[in-house]
Amino acid sequence: MEQYLELVGLAKLTLWVAMSMTYVRFAACRVKPGMPRLLSLLPVVCLLPFLPFRFSSLHLRGISAFFLAWLALFKLLLLSVDAGPLSAPLPFLPFLASAALPVKLIDPLHHHKRNSPSISPLLPAAAKAALLSALIPFYRLKDVIHPYFLLSVYCIHMYLSLELVLAGAAGAAALLLPRGLAIEPQFDAPYRAASLQDFWGRRWNLMVSAILRPSIYLPVCARFGRAAGILATFLVSGLMHEVMFWYITLMPPTGEATAFFALHGACLVAEVAARQAGWWRPPAAVATPLTLGFVVATAFWLFYPPILRSRADEVVLAECAAAMGFLEDAGRAVIACVR
Repeated sequence: MEQYLELVGLAKLTLWVAMSMTYVRFAACRVKPGMPRLLSLLPVVCLLPFLPFRFSSLHLRGISAFFLAWLALFKLLLLSVDAGPLSAPLPFLPFLASAALPVKLIDPLHHHKRNSPSISPLLPAAAKAALLSALIPFYRLKDVIHPYFLLSVYCIHMYLSLELVLAGAAGAAALLLPRGLAIEPQFDAPYRAASLQDFWGRRWNLMVSAILRPSIYLPVCARFGRAAGILATFLVSGLMHEVMFWYITLMPPTGEATAFFALHGACLVAEVAARQAGWWRPPAAVATPLTLGFVVATAFWLFYPPILRSRADEVVLAECAAAMGFLEDAGRAVIACVR
């Protein structure tokens, strides 16, 4: 029954978002950029952060918060000044997909002129889903396996889950797009990153990069320089992750996620400075393990503790088991109807 209620809530939220983004496009087409457009979009800007609380499920609440309370909210703020991935002249369905989902459309006029990341997934989506399912039993053994091994499982779980969720959203968005429009890739093999700049800027969760670049990095960089732009971008990313953790755990922020991203921002500034100074760079065979090792080690230290203290991993396991049971019951019901 609880899963059914969550699905009903998801349908209602989808309707709310569709109506809200329809209004956003209507207002953006008729109100000039700047304060007038921002005021016209303010009702939706204020609504979006509250919508994820319709869900009791950690997964649905966290995913909808990422889609709406972060990405969509930033897109609307950028749209108010006629910047970012949204554009008022976009046709209705592409505008709706781009506004509500974590996707960025590729301009067909420049599609062949730009160097889009070449996505060659290590595993197809079905295999990634199977691998993700295979990780679930490790949570039941967390009292007997080594903590660092368990944290490694968390890292793989987060990567697979995020990539599958974003791929699913991209698939849903593709259904709304006319022929000729394409969607930019959301990951580009982050396990191949040979530097922090490569990892955060070109490979990991590129939709977030596409939002933070015009909203934070470029304005700060233009006024205070590149280093300040990098630090400001990572600081805002850390603060937004604190907000996402709040949606997921329903516990007050601890500042650890902000510290994680502030540390990476400072290290990235140092990395860029070393590169500009002509310091020796290790080959990719060495740089890639060092980069991934640093990301994972600092995640063990600062990123995961707030989630683990809230016992969110136990909730994840329970929800996965409940979802599997719901699907099995639904499958039996379908088979019974067919017979």
